[in-house]
Amino acid sequence: MAQPLSVQLYTVRDALAADTPGTLQRLADIGFTQVEPFAIVDFADALADALPASGLGISSAHNGLVGDDVDAHQVLAVAQRLGVPTVIDPYVGPEKWQTREDVLATAAKLNALVGPAHDLGLRIGYHNHAHELQSRIDGTTALEVFADALHEAVVLEVDTYWAEIGGVNAAELLGRLGDRVQFLHIKDGPRVDDVTTQTAAGRGEIPIADILAAAPHATPVVELDDHAGGDMFDEVIESFRYLTEELGQTAGTRGTDGAAQ
Repeated sequence: MAQPLSVQLYTVRDALAADTPGTLQRLADIGFTQVEPFAIVDFADALADALPASGLGISSAHNGLVGDDVDAHQVLAVAQRLGVPTVIDPYVGPEKWQTREDVLATAAKLNALVGPAHDLGLRIGYHNHAHELQSRIDGTTALEVFADALHEAVVLEVDTYWAEIGGVNAAELLGRLGDRVQFLHIKDGPRVDDVTTQTAAGRGEIPIADILAAAPHATPVVELDDHAGGDMFDEVIESFRYLTEELGQTAGTRGTDGAAQ
């Protein structure tokens, strides 16, 4: 069963910084029923004030969890306050994905947070970029070595664009990772490592239909790191239209608590 679309707020970060309530309302007016916030510790108060008024729910959220300067327990407490069901670490640098020992060490750090997260009613996860796929350990992508070492409660959010840029077939990767993958980042563009060439879904070379078919249980999250120019909301609107009208994805409905249904 297809899960309701979400949108990563980093996509509209400039508008969000200028007018948080207005930006959330624009996303709701497009048809989204849920969003994926980022840097939730930094933006906790603004989100706590503006999200209820917008009627938008939270699918998941990004915040560092395993960095040396991160207070993971503070992150989890903020997530619980905001009603975030799943906290996803969005980035661990390339230098940590070159050896099996480093990959297993990162997995162990996330695994250690499963219990504290569970105690607060939360899940935790990890989001990839290209380097986790470009690095190979005994012939296997570092991301898959990582996945094999994770506690069963830790989920993955596969950025399918970066997976393709990283040199793998994203749909096949999703098939290998199975139910571990609970979220997908969906964006498009040419197959080049340049965020300024990213486009709305359906306007590039990424096989989005195949990707969605490979993980129908996962929540698709519209996300662009950057784009070639113009209004970013045009890219968001076109992504929403393509995914719902051409690929049959659902926007969901908003419950009385703002959660997508």
